[in-house]
Amino acid sequence: MAIPQHALERLKGLRSEGHPGGIFTSDFSVNEFLLVRKAGFEPVGLCVGSCIYHLGIQYASWSQNQEMSVLSQAMYHARELAMSRMRAEAEGMGADGIVGVELTVKRMEWDDKILEFIAIGTGVVHAKGHPGYKGHNGKPFTSDLSGQDFWTLLQSGYRPLEMVMGSCVYHVAHQGMFKSLGNIGSNTELTNFSQALYDAREIAMERMQHEAIAVKAEGVVGVDLHEGSHNWQPHIIEFFAVGTAVTPITTERDASTIPDPQLVLSVNN
Repeated sequence: MAIPQHALERLKGLRSEGHPGGIFTSDFSVNEFLLVRKAGFEPVGLCVGSCIYHLGIQYASWSQNQEMSVLSQAMYHARELAMSRMRAEAEGMGADGIVGVELTVKRMEWDDKILEFIAIGTGVVHAKGHPGYKGHNGKPFTSDLSGQDFWTLLQSGYRPLEMVMGSCVYHVAHQGMFKSLGNIGSNTELTNFSQALYDAREIAMERMQHEAIAVKAEGVVGVDLHEGSHNWQPHIIEFFAVGTAVTPITTERDASTIPDPQLVLSVNN
């Protein structure tokens, strides 16, 4: 799907090299805005990608732990579509990358099979006299790091490459009636439940790691692991792992040469 016309019109009003009188837009806090500028980058504008997605149907065995591959693929594909549209907006405004990306999923009220996926972040360009960085294959880099963490990362000699993610939708088997009755009044681990959640979490994290390897990252920072049901049927859950793949700006630095990070205590919450 191409970028909507009204989005293209919005991009034209943003500040750029050929349009110095334009404005920038950003969801940075004041501290983030100032630290991103101090890191040698200027915010250009908010980049948005959205996707309304209808989920397919898959049935699971009542008594079997198993991945719901149809749903796993749907949840991953829809997020990829939202991210790719956000990147297209970033390219349209000439951004080097996108910082502070938030990736959210919202269930639509009119149909429990329809979800909305939204990716939003601030497109940035390098300031004059500062080096510019791109992501994998020369595309704008993407990062879910805050402006403050972005500044700290660059100060330490690393840069973001790409947001990497892994998703796994999993059916957790039900316990049989006799097994449930046997547990009444006892302290005991529900091993089939433990094993299912363990497996699903590992699959999601492994897929995220494979994405990081594919973009030739040194590692992944800021990993966040979400668990959600999205109002599906009981015993069906999703694990979603997301983080920012990073690489050294030049060569890998010795840890002793990295400046000490400054402790920042937020008073926002």
